Amino acid sequence: MVQDELKQLFERIRDGRIGVDAALSELRDMYYMDVGCAKVDTFREARVGYPEVIFCPGKTTAQILTIFRAMLERPANILATRATEDLYGEVQKICPAAEYHPLARTITLRRAKVSVAESYIAVVTAGTSDLPVAEEAAVTAELFGNRVERIVDVGVAGIHRLFHNLDQIRGAKVIVAVAGMEGALPGIIGGLVDKPVIAVPTSVGYGASFEGLSALLTMLNSCAAGVCVVNIDNGFGAGYMASMINRLK
Repeated sequence: MVQDELKQLFERIRDGRIGVDAALSELRDMYYMDVGCAKVDTFREARVGYPEVIFCPGKTTAQILTIFRAMLERPANILATRATEDLYGEVQKICPAAEYHPLARTITLRRAKVSVAESYIAVVTAGTSDLPVAEEAAVTAELFGNRVERIVDVGVAGIHRLFHNLDQIRGAKVIVAVAGMEGALPGIIGGLVDKPVIAVPTSVGYGASFEGLSALLTMLNSCAAGVCVVNIDNGFGAGYMASMINRLK
């Protein structure tokens, strides 16, 4: 959307409808908006293809609402991650069209029309307990213009469930594999498919899982090639990367 705005600005300069100084003032606003508690990166979509995302933990409700208001001034879609239902209630007061995804703990606002890629992303979970992280990945990817197929609860404790869903997994352009406990699922999938696998360790597990560290190390040490790893519980990062891969021409 920022690219369209830049084109329109240059056309106005060319046609003499706006002066150079006024155009420079508009360009400053396009790069970022200083709202005191944050500098909202309004130019990010033009640089990297995706708008800035609000990470909610560590921010006060007032700060998040300030950032949200600033982002509402631009035409891009909005995504806030790790959001509580109480926070969503406050966001709704200033933006009734915003949606809350309780399992993913995300707030989304769809305004800009995004073309949907023909290929799809498979988001695969080892267990039902991994669903919150998987849903964060899925909602992120969907907001960025991707079709997502969800394959749930196909971990190593019942590996036959994975085999029964292999056709759907193999049909994806990129696979997000989400697992806690020992974190073996991404490596197994990596040895069965010819597509990139994004491994997401979760903090699900008993004491010696060390809140996801065990799964992270398993995934980093995967024998299967073609497996890359994001941080513990980082569904957003996996969904973002999967979107970038899926939308490559």
